[in-house]
Amino acid sequence: MEQYRNVDGDSGIAAFETGPDYIRVQFSDASVYLYTYGSAGSHSIEEMKRLAVGGDGLNAYINKYARKKYAKKER
Repeated sequence: MEQYRNVDGDSGIAAFETGPDYIRVQFSDASVYLYTYGSAGSHSIEEMKRLAVGGDGLNAYINKYARKKYAKKER
């Protein structure tokens, strides 16, 4: 996984990993959630990838639009 830059220093996200149709997100409590095109929709996944790479806004986006739309909790 790649460390989340957390530009503003206020995120609950620690790391992420992207693939062609998914994003895996590790939160600061060490929990890991997998979001996929099938679970959250392609638009949301692509926006989450963009925010992850930018290091800002991913936690807020997940809380607002994708909180329960994960495919599975991995840890």
